[in-house]
Amino acid sequence: MKIQHEVPKGDKRTIRGWVFYDWANSSYQLTITSTIFPIYYNQVTKFNPEYTVNFFGAKVINTALYSWSLASAFLIMALLSPIFSSVADYTGRRKAFMKTFTIIGSLSCGMLYFFTGPNIEFGIIFFTLAMLGYTGSIVFYNSFLPVIAEPKDQDKISARGFSMGYIGSVILLLINLLMIQKPELFGIHDPKLPARLSFLSVFIWWFGFAQITFNSLPKYTFGQIGKTGKVFLNGYRELRKVLNQVKKLPYLSFFLTSYFFIMMGMQSVIYMAAVYGEKQIGLKQGVLIPTILAIQLIGVFGAWSFSKLSGSWGNLKALFFSTCLWVIISAGTYFIYDATSFVIAACFIGIVMGGSQALSRSTYSKMIPETRYHTSFFSFYDVMEKLASVAGLFAFGMTESITGSMKTSILFITLFFTIGLFFLWVVLFKYNTRLTILMAKRSL
Repeated sequence: MKIQHEVPKGDKRTIRGWVFYDWANSSYQLTITSTIFPIYYNQVTKFNPEYTVNFFGAKVINTALYSWSLASAFLIMALLSPIFSSVADYTGRRKAFMKTFTIIGSLSCGMLYFFTGPNIEFGIIFFTLAMLGYTGSIVFYNSFLPVIAEPKDQDKISARGFSMGYIGSVILLLINLLMIQKPELFGIHDPKLPARLSFLSVFIWWFGFAQITFNSLPKYTFGQIGKTGKVFLNGYRELRKVLNQVKKLPYLSFFLTSYFFIMMGMQSVIYMAAVYGEKQIGLKQGVLIPTILAIQLIGVFGAWSFSKLSGSWGNLKALFFSTCLWVIISAGTYFIYDATSFVIAACFIGIVMGGSQALSRSTYSKMIPETRYHTSFFSFYDVMEKLASVAGLFAFGMTESITGSMKTSILFITLFFTIGLFFLWVVLFKYNTRLTILMAKRSL
């Protein structure tokens, strides 16, 4: 039996609720993956001059283990998210999947309160689970965009979501930063406790504000109800249909290839910036956290600026420009040796990062065929991002393990951006006119 759950596009309450999930989950991105946890992790795992830790009997460089734990989370989700997404499309229960992953991710952040350093296995397991929950929820979150918003509004709403995320995460980080810098104001004397309390605050913030989103989004979207055993089989069939459609659209194939390499570089920068600054350059917590905080604030301006730029130049040209900037920035990062140059590079990263992420999401939503199986198409997009993250983070960690220096990994990041730039140039050179007409029609 088929059921249709028509969702009216442009409903202000629904869009406001959707945007608020960026406000909720970005606290994880900033506190756990970008600032406090990476610095805390480096500090509590400095057991010897070689920075090695004993992980289930194996000796591993602490930062290499950190990057590989992130890579493993992305790999697991890359393998499983297409199944979950296809089932969500078939049943119409994408919000239920989103809620489940939100609970897993936010609760795992709370469990990191009990990570003190010697229990390295405990910390890595829940750090990995937190990433699994975050990435899993984002698949279904992104897939709601073309369902609830008109094509002409998707750039603006996507940028609004990223901006809300930056602002919300900054507010929580400022609270946690005050607790870390001035623990006596909170009656705290254990030097490790402020950081651990910040992990607990992410759980409360993420889970709490996500309820606004879940109360606003529709319980069902499009779907069918049938025998439970056939749901998974049909999920695979629908995913195969999506893959076949992607193969028939060369401009979409080239775009996703470009996106893959760009994300290899971008995800490595996002997830390894703090540990790189602390370990390779020797920056202190008082410099690192405010710098990454500045990236978030500048990111709001970046997301807004590139949204405006895409309106004048078009999505593809704006993306091409942002990727050119990534190549220049990553190449320049290799020559960073002190706090001043690190801060300057961070400011440029903030501008480009917000714009690149928002534009990539909205551009893809305009390029996919007009179909009700949005989740499966965004699952494919998400798989590309996760596999790119796996490849980028694994290469980053392996390079450090072989050379003993994180600095050499920067050369690989620059190469990733350069390859991505080439494939994006192919899309512009061969398909720009066709895509401009397509996107213009979608925006009417």
